[in-house]
Amino acid sequence: MRKRKAVGSGGSGPVVVEIEDVCGPATFDRLPVALSALWDSLRLLPLDAVQSDAFRHFLTRPEAVEQVREFIRRDGRLVLAFDMNGRSHYVRIRPADKVKPR
Repeated sequence: MRKRKAVGSGGSGPVVVEIEDVCGPATFDRLPVALSALWDSLRLLPLDAVQSDAFRHFLTRPEAVEQVREFIRRDGRLVLAFDMNGRSHYVRIRPADKVKPR
């Protein structure tokens, strides 16, 4: 996943997204840009049709940004799961300030 920097307002602050065992954490200045990059990466994976359609729907529909913001406000992060190559993997989206240094 390529890190993208967007100019302008409208985001809820920087977020970190990660696809477990696919690509490490990447920081984005705005949530809409992060969701777009996340979908760009997920759609290239060998997911089955149901998983692919579910991620496309969740990340690209008009209310996606507000819904993800609400999950983050309520729970502090959003974690989604998918199966690939016989095991579960996680997609994580969280505010950049919530990431603990390794």
